[in-house]
Amino acid sequence: MREQPDLRAMRGFIFDMDGVIYRGQEVAPGAAEFVAHLRRAAIPFIYLTNNSSTPPDKVAARLGAMGIPTTPAEILTSADVTAAEVRQAVAGRRALVIGEEGLRLALTRAGFALVEDHRQADVVVAGIDRQITYPRLREAALAIRRGAPFYATNTDRTLPTELGLVPGAGAIVGFLEIATDVQPTVIGKPSPGFFHHALRRLGTPAALTAAIGDRPDTDILGGQAAGVRTVAVLTGAGTAEEFAAMQPPPDWVFPGLAEVDAAYFG
Repeated sequence: MREQPDLRAMRGFIFDMDGVIYRGQEVAPGAAEFVAHLRRAAIPFIYLTNNSSTPPDKVAARLGAMGIPTTPAEILTSADVTAAEVRQAVAGRRALVIGEEGLRLALTRAGFALVEDHRQADVVVAGIDRQITYPRLREAALAIRRGAPFYATNTDRTLPTELGLVPGAGAIVGFLEIATDVQPTVIGKPSPGFFHHALRRLGTPAALTAAIGDRPDTDILGGQAAGVRTVAVLTGAGTAEEFAAMQPPPDWVFPGLAEVDAAYFG
């Protein structure tokens, strides 16, 4: 087991967003203050989100409206990394997409034409899609059964909102898995490669970087697999009991970002 360092030794931070920075339209207590303190102290940070629904510029605008000034370069979404990975792995450039604006735009910018007919698809890419219909799921399933590679931005079963936990991308991906007997290549958390993308952008060593998340099975497991330190907060999907039961557990567990802020800057 690694020796637990002082949290104040961390030189960079990787933030999850849903359930950490906000829940739905509500900012998590202490989030704006902690981010502002990091910025004033010139401690680099990046937002690493499994949510593929929104492009980075709109995510930045949303955070700004919440009182957390942000640039698009500080946001890395599963949509952008998925598009880059699929471009490298798939020869064809026609994608059948189950997803919203963020994923569709990322794939278009990566050079893919978006198709709806399973017979035209070179690849199927799935993420959160709150306007999903059975006909589109049917076309995706037929394309996968025909042999098109199947990629998923993430497999989060739920999404934290101010109303509670609602179905996430994993619920849609699970539909396609059951319908096709094919498991997707998952790009987002808990894939360590997703965190490696964040580390390259941050420019900080893994051992001195802390990933802050609310999900044991994605944020914490993924961070551990990538070799970064992990901070669990209890403002989202995970409970104190779930984090305590992990082997190994997170390096630190806090009620929320206000307490992380106090521990780091206090």
